[in-house]
Amino acid sequence: MIALDISNADARRLFLDRHALGAPLDHALTPDDVLALIRRLGFVQLDSVNTVERAHHMILFSRAGDYRREFLDELHAGHRSLFEHWTHDASLIPMEFYPHWHHRFRAAKARIDHPNWRERFGPEPEKTIRRVRARIRKEGPLSTRHFDDKGAGGWWGWGPSKTALEYLWRTGELAIARRDGFEKIYDLAERVIPDDLRKARPTRRQTVDWAAREALARLGFATPTELAGFFDLIEIAEAKDWAKTAMRKKEIVEVNIESADGSHRHAFAPASIEADIAALANPHRGTRLLSPFDPAIRDRKRGQRLFGFDYTIEIFVPEAKRRYGYYVLPILEGTRFVARADVKVHRTEDRLEVKGFWLEPDVKLDKSRRAAIEEALSGLARFTGVMQIDLSALRRPARAG
Repeated sequence: MIALDISNADARRLFLDRHALGAPLDHALTPDDVLALIRRLGFVQLDSVNTVERAHHMILFSRAGDYRREFLDELHAGHRSLFEHWTHDASLIPMEFYPHWHHRFRAAKARIDHPNWRERFGPEPEKTIRRVRARIRKEGPLSTRHFDDKGAGGWWGWGPSKTALEYLWRTGELAIARRDGFEKIYDLAERVIPDDLRKARPTRRQTVDWAAREALARLGFATPTELAGFFDLIEIAEAKDWAKTAMRKKEIVEVNIESADGSHRHAFAPASIEADIAALANPHRGTRLLSPFDPAIRDRKRGQRLFGFDYTIEIFVPEAKRRYGYYVLPILEGTRFVARADVKVHRTEDRLEVKGFWLEPDVKLDKSRRAAIEEALSGLARFTGVMQIDLSALRRPARAG
């Protein structure tokens, strides 16, 4: 069968639509709307960096300007509609997905003898695990601060009790009941996760089929590597085998995705891809500021191919070696990345500062584009709770590259 050719313009539109960036969510949101948005995305990444706004809140705000932070806590700690665990990183995940994480729990149990775990557990790991488990069963939800044996040095300073808490959580015996600020509060999974989901045991084949199918639905098109990496639950070889089976069943088709530079990349897409593209609304022309952790740019190589946008988070890059800045927000205009801004919120000064601003190649800062970017920054300032905005960097734009 000849692979379908998908133009770069159509690929961008489909990809952004699947990431809830194809049109604004401009109605008044409810917690149910936020839950529907997270289900659409598949998960929302958690991150503690608060230079502008924590990643999970920024990701949702970029898609829905009426988003309110308390909705996320309500869905997680109140309604139990979300659970916290790992995808590619710590994330909040729709609760109904929980059964497929049992395979991750089983894999984590097998790693207890890894030197990194053994070092942090200390000389009596089994005794430490029993003690931590018993305290939570008796006392209820606890955090690391309820234990005295603090660690030092690497691995985030984990002491034996913190190591036991993390081990029991990663293996599914504990769950995160809520976050206090950004601190994890651990409890028994049986008191957090609904019984039917906690006791369900999908086969490995069922989880591979679920993970690959759900990833493809949220990406629009993908390689086996991208399918495996979406939830980080399955291996690339499993994704390849799944694609072969799905091809035989005519559930997916081969496509050639045109890159921003005119080259093509082979991928797979749902068999309905032509109809899916035809059903897309006209491209949204609005301007959005994205988190450095936004799922649309998580795969840097894909961002480069699809949008011609070369982006790297420079938080962990020494200051003298940074090309742009510590917390640089990509600026999306419709289906094109037009600029990036190094932004910092000074909460004690009631001020949002644009420390640096760079236009992408071949982009001009005309009057209408400047106004749209300033409006987006004003919306971000309101969301972060500050009144003043320092936009002086926009008056001296540099060129990215």
